[in-house]
Amino acid sequence: MNLFSEIRALVISSLDAMVRDGELPAGLVLDAVTVEPPRDPAHGDMATNAAMVLARPAGAKPRAIADALAARLGGDARIASVEVAGPGFLNMRLAPSVWHDLVRAVLAGGAGYGRSEMGQGRRVNVEFVSANPTGPMHVGHTRGAVVGDALANLLQAAGFEVTREYYINDGGAQVDVLARSAYERYREAHGLSPEIAEGLYPGEYLIEVGEALKAEFGDRFLDRPEAEWLEPFRDFATERMMARIRADLDALGVRMDVYASEKALYGTGRIEAALARLRDAGLIYEGVLEPPKGKTPEDWEPREQTLFRSTAHGDDVDRPVQKSDGGWTYFAPDIAYHWDKIDRGFDHLIDVFGADHGGYVKRMKAAVAALSDGRVPLDIKLIQLVKLSRDGEPLKMSKRAGTFVTLRDVVDMVGADVTRFVMLTRKNDVALEFDLARVLEQSRDNPVWYVQYAHARVASVLRRAAEAGLDVDDAALVAAPLDALDHPAELALIAQLGAFPRLVETAAAAHEPHRVAGYLSDLAAQFHALYNRGNDEPALRFVQEGDRATSRAKIALARATGVVISAGLAILGVSPIEEMR
Repeated sequence: MNLFSEIRALVISSLDAMVRDGELPAGLVLDAVTVEPPRDPAHGDMATNAAMVLARPAGAKPRAIADALAARLGGDARIASVEVAGPGFLNMRLAPSVWHDLVRAVLAGGAGYGRSEMGQGRRVNVEFVSANPTGPMHVGHTRGAVVGDALANLLQAAGFEVTREYYINDGGAQVDVLARSAYERYREAHGLSPEIAEGLYPGEYLIEVGEALKAEFGDRFLDRPEAEWLEPFRDFATERMMARIRADLDALGVRMDVYASEKALYGTGRIEAALARLRDAGLIYEGVLEPPKGKTPEDWEPREQTLFRSTAHGDDVDRPVQKSDGGWTYFAPDIAYHWDKIDRGFDHLIDVFGADHGGYVKRMKAAVAALSDGRVPLDIKLIQLVKLSRDGEPLKMSKRAGTFVTLRDVVDMVGADVTRFVMLTRKNDVALEFDLARVLEQSRDNPVWYVQYAHARVASVLRRAAEAGLDVDDAALVAAPLDALDHPAELALIAQLGAFPRLVETAAAAHEPHRVAGYLSDLAAQFHALYNRGNDEPALRFVQEGDRATSRAKIALARATGVVISAGLAILGVSPIEEMR
């Protein structure tokens, strides 16, 4: 039940009636008509811009349209009052019965309340994390993993068919460095001193890889030329690191549907085919790029190269795809990989990148636009830095990782649920402060605890009601006389529950899962406020002594609140808590 969609349908049907009765001209396009919460809640429950957006095409004054529309809307039993504000905005207040029916809809919908068919089954590929398989994931990868996974959950709740995908960067020079680093740990496993030269990975996490290499190959490759061991060590170490990455993601509650390999693109003709498609479109040419201003990027050469005319699709400069020596640039396999996604039939692509990939956004969007003839949009979400601290002091790096705090370090310290919620308290492109001590505090300043505490309070209300002999099953609560819910604080809480389906759709459309965390914080605050008022106003207590009917109505409201909190937490990938410890 999306109450905003229902009232918008009422507005549209009223406008259609005005057209039939000659009050509005035929042929009006109503797509821009919206029904939203008013900017000031004191103005009503919902507002529509219908008169404002139709005035010019209708050749009428907004106020005249608004007055006529208000008269029609006021005749509907769901509308308690309609007021024309300013030049022609319409503010509506809903009848109490609407809010009571909404509580019933929440209880009847259960975990499915708030889910939408907006996506209509369209296929979306969300590629996220995609960390190089050269070491454990750090806290920045953690945020990208949480944002990507929650975004996938959100899109599924909005009716999209979602594939979660990890792109394994196992085809570049970094995996050769991994193999050489692992070789030194292999030597160490045989009692020799490792020579961790500059440029190799120094982290202790490779010690166990070296021991595993010894168990696998014995001393076969000791003191042998690199040409003999580089490839098998590269494959072995990459596989071991990916196993660790999978385990770390699992600890965070993230499970991928597809692991795609960059290396698998080489030698298959896929890169050549993707570039041939662009060449056929006149977008590949041989040329020399002008020297860039400022810092020189690593893929620039003052020689003739094979270039992609990305400026034809909105980029600032054309981009090299093949070096003068015939080797591919980093961009070439990425083009082929995204063409593979397009070939797999996805209707929309989303990439979640670290902020250091900001320079990749325009070129990647240009490539996807060219490869799909503009049919498949690509949205790239950049993940800003996470500043880890404890009691305000910066957290020291992990000894095992060598240079950073790992994903597993954070999960082990505060748990997956806390990690996920905190990572979603800010928009992805805003830097995030993560204080490991503060997120475990039991105070309203800790959003994780505050939301979980609201759900636990709901569970406590249900337990007390059951102990008092009240039937707290959803089927019984749906049948409760909900007209007893008439206090403004109760109706305001119900209105917040009614905003959830719209929130799911707007957050999904914007690809912003952090909005769900913000909504849950607001909902928890309203529930706590109502709960606490009951300490001073007995009439607002959820269990009313000697009044079973009223108790059932108020318990229905508490239970509905718990249902929505649980549904929202499910999108974030966070488990609801039944009892605080």
